Amino acid sequence: MKLSEIPNISSVLKSIQKPGRYIGGEYNRIMKDKDSVKCRFAFCFPDTYEIGMSNLGVRILYDVINKDKDVWCERVYAPWTDMKEKMEEYSIPLAAVESGDELSEFDLVAFSLQYELCYTTALQMLRLAGIPIWAKDRDEDTPIIIGGGPCVYNSEPIAEFFDLINIGEGEEVLLEICHLYIKMKEEGTYTRSAFLRAAAGIEGVYIPSLYDVSYNDDGTIKEYKPLYDDVPRKIKKRIIADLDTVSYPEKLVMPYIETVHDRIVLEIYRGCIRGCRFCQAGMVYRPIREKSPEVLNATAKCLYDNTGYDEISLISLSISDYSRIGELTDSLLSWTDDEHISLSLPSLRIDSFSEELMKKVSSVRTGGITFAPEAGTQRLRDVINKNVTEEDLMRSVAIAFRGGKSNVKLYFMDGLPTETLEDIKGIAELATRVVGQYFKLPKDQRPRGVGVTISVACFVPKPFTPFQWEKQDSYETLIEKQEYLKSCITDKRVRYTYHDAKVSFLEAVFARGDRRLAPAIATAVEEGAMFDAWEEYFDYDKWMEIFARHGIDTGFYTTRGFGLDEVLPWDIIDCGVTKKYLLRERERAYNEKTTPSCAEHCNGCGADKLGGKNRWCRACDQNGGADNE
Repeated sequence: MKLSEIPNISSVLKSIQKPGRYIGGEYNRIMKDKDSVKCRFAFCFPDTYEIGMSNLGVRILYDVINKDKDVWCERVYAPWTDMKEKMEEYSIPLAAVESGDELSEFDLVAFSLQYELCYTTALQMLRLAGIPIWAKDRDEDTPIIIGGGPCVYNSEPIAEFFDLINIGEGEEVLLEICHLYIKMKEEGTYTRSAFLRAAAGIEGVYIPSLYDVSYNDDGTIKEYKPLYDDVPRKIKKRIIADLDTVSYPEKLVMPYIETVHDRIVLEIYRGCIRGCRFCQAGMVYRPIREKSPEVLNATAKCLYDNTGYDEISLISLSISDYSRIGELTDSLLSWTDDEHISLSLPSLRIDSFSEELMKKVSSVRTGGITFAPEAGTQRLRDVINKNVTEEDLMRSVAIAFRGGKSNVKLYFMDGLPTETLEDIKGIAELATRVVGQYFKLPKDQRPRGVGVTISVACFVPKPFTPFQWEKQDSYETLIEKQEYLKSCITDKRVRYTYHDAKVSFLEAVFARGDRRLAPAIATAVEEGAMFDAWEEYFDYDKWMEIFARHGIDTGFYTTRGFGLDEVLPWDIIDCGVTKKYLLRERERAYNEKTTPSCAEHCNGCGADKLGGKNRWCRACDQNGGADNE
């Protein structure tokens, strides 16, 4: 039954929060004749409508897929708990926003997995659609279930729930999957198994059911073995070579309710020239590829004309590392000022922040700015290869204070490899010195009042980083460090916030886990787990009880350091960056040696073998760069 077909739909919508999440009909949504298209594609975001509507990746892929006349891509979001109860009460299956058709009527159903704690929400969405959560339980009439997004760089904990996993960027590969589906349907050769076997030949496609995983007596992985000779032993991620030519939305679906990021978002480039050793995104999104200022400016004008938004946010992993940032901001300001459109740059690095850049963005009119030193001492910043100094930070906060910023937020991590209590104490001391920098300025050069917030996350060792082999601090140790830092803060102008160590612990279990976690995840879903990423629904004790019930030692994935010669759960994936490079960076970390950015020197990470035009790291072109295995 569709939402519109419920006899008392009006009373149902009046009884829930934010009915605008479910009614559809938004301006700029894409509607097609479902009887004339050859493939129906459902793009699912395992969180609420207002979060999913803000996701740039979903916006891009929705636009790309719908530009193909033979495919209709529709959006699906997770219902909030109040609506979920109504759906279960009235037996309403989960449906797409555009057509209102239930998910089971689609050919391909894809999930964007942005965060490990969204796994249960994705599987609950399948349950609400009446689709079996285990891939092995689906029959010929069930849609093909696809997973993608940053989490699938270690797909193994959820591999047996997905028929097909897209590794890397999706603009090209998702259409290739759709075209293969159409081709096999038209030829009459389609069966579920035949399609998956054929899809395994598409670069960037991982079919978990086509691999056998064996384990050693100590519980580590022995081998990933393809079931057939023509199935690749490693799955090479897909990238878009030239971002200037790839499709980008010219119109945005305009929501009826406020969303998290209700603005124009311009993707400036992909990749990162830095090599922070804790950062997965900085490794897996390589190589660096930039868009030209001309393309970005034209895109911004087009989106403004089609939406009327009064804010443009420029995004990348480090916006101030864009090689033509001055040229871009000048071209945008040539017309945005006249239209009263504000510009925001949300990802500025301490060492590349400048007064000139600050003056160009209208966010100077707001009261706060954020920097990420990540560690409280220079020694530990060198270990993690942050490549910023205290002098860089003091210079940047002085610029911010002179520019009218009265509040500074500083991001740090605790639990980093080689960390000591002196490093923890250094966080408090650094925050105090930032307050002192405010008072060093003449009164006429600083805003009234000052506040410094330090936000501290718990380190999670992530796949495809130089720290992927490291152990995570135990929950008890993380709590001790959090309490110690609290005791070190004596300045009332310094505010301290920190992440829940229990959440970080579970995140590490999923980030570093293997297929043996799947039964526990399935049990959690069967027992109602959903929205684990939301504080009010996260139940650490319940998860620990389920893991114990399944005989899973969570410390095997968290507080145990992985062996340097061990087969890792994600070794079946080739993200472009070689293990040889990661090991070399790990050794440099323990020697407290930094590595220069790609802009200064090619460090031979291996990502150049993936290709890609317009790379910032031109040194790779000059000296070959690759240090491939």
